[in-house]
Order: sequence, then structure tokens, then C-alpha cells
Amino acid sequence: GSSLEPQEHSMEPPAMPEEEMSLTTVPSPGGHQLFGYVGIEAVLDQMKIKTMKTGFEFNIMVVGQSGLGKSTMVNTLFKSKVSRKASQPGQEERIPKTVQLQSVTHVIEEKGVKMKLTVTDTPGFGDQINNENCWDPIIKYINEQYERYLREEILITRKRKIPDTRVHGCVYFIPPTGHWLRPLDLEFMRRLSKIVNVVPVIAKADTLTLEERAEFKQRIQEDLKTHAISVYPQEDFDQDPDDRAVNDRIREKIPFAVVGADQEHQVNGKRVLGRKTKWGIIEVENPAHCEFPLLRDLLIRSHLQDLKDITHNVHYESYRVRRLNESNRP
Repeated sequence: GSSLEPQEHSMEPPAMPEEEMSLTTVPSPGGHQLFGYVGIEAVLDQMKIKTMKTGFEFNIMVVGQSGLGKSTMVNTLFKSKVSRKASQPGQEERIPKTVQLQSVTHVIEEKGVKMKLTVTDTPGFGDQINNENCWDPIIKYINEQYERYLREEILITRKRKIPDTRVHGCVYFIPPTGHWLRPLDLEFMRRLSKIVNVVPVIAKADTLTLEERAEFKQRIQEDLKTHAISVYPQEDFDQDPDDRAVNDRIREKIPFAVVGADQEHQVNGKRVLGRKTKWGIIEVENPAHCEFPLLRDLLIRSHLQDLKDITHNVHYESYRVRRLNESNRP
């Protein structure tokens, strides 16, 4: 017979039948052993089903001068027309006199997983003769989204799921000059990297030779290190050794030299995304041609949840602490 009371008089484990002894014992960190299958791993399936039903949000911002292919790059990332519409057909697009922020929201679905995607564009950034404080509207917008989330969070009766409009990632487009980073680039990334995840990329990298591209990337990395600018993935937030090893390989290749294209072409009997030139077709998803696959993997396939976690646990948390300290002052 079996008893639910602990037997303290005997220090030796009770004899087990041969059928039970054949079961695999799984040691746990606490020192206990599971004799056979319990079903704890089913919680992963439960989380997956729940996430697929509710969906999730992802908000991305693209910043850079006009003509660097920001809208095309976003369309290439998600393989659909998700960026803002520049203008009506036949009309000339005018450069705004000040930095304006335009957000477009779409619900995209892949294999049953729904994602509410918000793309925020910044037309007018860096296009003026005097670009002094042109980053102020962007900083104001990011902080406004933190404030909106904070106001919902501190309500007495708050929603079960707070709408998340916080910017999870900011892709900054560097002009392919082949020289050094401009003071505008350095100042923007220095200010924005403190409140949002900044991912720098070299726009239209097909205008540079492979040697020019390698030298330009090295100079950018030196500039970032000299000015103590921490872009995503930040080294300070790597806690797990495996994550640190993966992120070290990513940091060696930042900024990514990317090429965007939203048109398909026929190459060796296959339809590929690319840009057609006189000497051939630049395949966007070919690692030998550009580093767009690395950017896509970072933003979507490998680090999307990490971008959201760092936004919530680091950037939003620092904003929340600062705001609550301000409200508690006499």
C-alpha cells in the first residue's frame, strides 16, 4: 500500500517494482527527480495557442534623409506594401519644412500568427539647410508613447491588455558617403540610443564597392566607440553567455549594408526580390550581394521579442521612474 505521510523512520528509499524502475529519471535543478513524463512542457503549447489567438504588436520607426529608400526597405522587410504612401500618382512629393511623423498601422498574418505592425516614418529629417534640433520631434513622439502607456498603466481600473504604441526599434539610415559619420548622425544616435533601440544601417549599399563598404563600416564602428554610442544589441544587457556570443557576432557586422527592393525578377528560373542594373540583378536576399538578410533576421526572426523586452524593461522603465519621481516632488 502507499501512504501520503512522509516516512521519517527509514533513511533508505523504498524498493520499487521492476516496471517503475525502468522509467527514465529526470533530475531537476532543485535536486528532485521526475519518474516519468508529467507534461510540464505543454505550457509552451498553451502559450503558443494563446499568442496566436490574441496576436501581438510591433512598432518600428525609420529615420533618414529623403531618397535613402526607407519606405522600400520596410516593404522589403515584410514583403508587402506596409509603408506610407508618398503621394498621389502624378504628383510631385514635396519635402516638408519641418520634421513630420507619419504612422501607418497594418494587421499582417502569417501561418495563423497575427501581428499589428505600426510603421512610423520621419519625412523632413536632415533635409533642411539648418538641421539644428531636428531630432526633437522624434524624441517628443517616443516619449509621448511612453507617457500614453504609463497613463493607462497607473489607472485604478486598467485594461487587461494595454494598447502598446511604444517604439520597439528605430532603424537609422546612414547615407552611403564612404567617409565618416556626419555630426548629425552622431548627435541623433547619441540622443536616441538612450530612449529607444537604434539599429544603424548603410542605405543603398550597392553604390559602394566592397572595399569602400568595408572601410566605411570600420570607420562607423570606430566613431560609435569613440563617442560611446551604444546601438542595439547593447552589450550591457547581455546576461546569458550564449546570447552574448550571438550578439557579439552581430555587433561585428553593424551597421548592416543593405539594399531594398520591392520588385521581383527572374534569376535562374526563380523569382527573387532585387534591383535590375545594366550589369546584372542585385538580389536583396542573397548574403553575397548585401546584408539585408542579417537585418531581417535581427528585427523579425531572432530578436523581435528581445526588442520588445528591452523597450519595456529598460527604456520604458527608466522613463516611468523619472516621471514618478517628478510627480512625487513637493
